[in-house]
Amino acid sequence: MLQIKDLQQIHWEQVKEIYEEGIATGIATFQTEAPKWEEWDAGHIADCRFVAIQDDKVVGWTALSPFSSRAAYSGVAEVSIYVRTEYKGKGIGKLLLNTLIKASEESGFWTLQASIFQENIGSIHLHKQAGFTEVGVRERISKLNGRWRNVLLFERRSSLQSLNE
Repeated sequence: MLQIKDLQQIHWEQVKEIYEEGIATGIATFQTEAPKWEEWDAGHIADCRFVAIQDDKVVGWTALSPFSSRAAYSGVAEVSIYVRTEYKGKGIGKLLLNTLIKASEESGFWTLQASIFQENIGSIHLHKQAGFTEVGVRERISKLNGRWRNVLLFERRSSLQSLNE
């Protein structure tokens, strides 16, 4: 039975394994190695991070990172979502992302962003299913393994947060 739980330090080794799988694909992140727990923890919002657990095994995770330290952007965050390779295509990413969206709205976030490599078709599809809209292409935004890479920028506006306040 699949369970969604708050991501905590006790999950880190398995979360790190999944992150390293993503790094190895070359289409999931610009990171070339997973950080230590302390660095990862400091860079992610504490109340918006979750793991999917099946048979006592972490099979996926999601978290938010602040978009900016400026107060004007306090309701904007960047999405990270990863699913263990052998569990992809089973609805785990969808469940994790929907859980993250609900938690983000309850925490007052009005915009979620995702920067996705153009080649990462699965992630693009997942985000579109969850109501994210492609807002642009960031061309040659960074190099990965010596090669310039483009990313698609996606956004999702909260339907709960009033933009007229």
